[in-house]
Amino acid sequence: MNRFVSDPLEPLGIAMGVLLVLIGIATLIGTPWADKSGSALVMLGQILGALSAVGIGAALAWVSRT
Repeated sequence: MNRFVSDPLEPLGIAMGVLLVLIGIATLIGTPWADKSGSALVMLGQILGALSAVGIGAALAWVSRT
């Protein structure tokens, strides 16, 4: 067991959290709602989903680290 990491799954949790944050940011930058002719409700749902991915990823990385 690594002497610097007390939990062997800690790096995996941090990596998955960072990946979720990056996916959420990339989704917001890519603006998928601008290419579709959907309603405003669909657009708000996609924005809320991307922001949720960023929030969940940040929380996962923080919880895995502490």
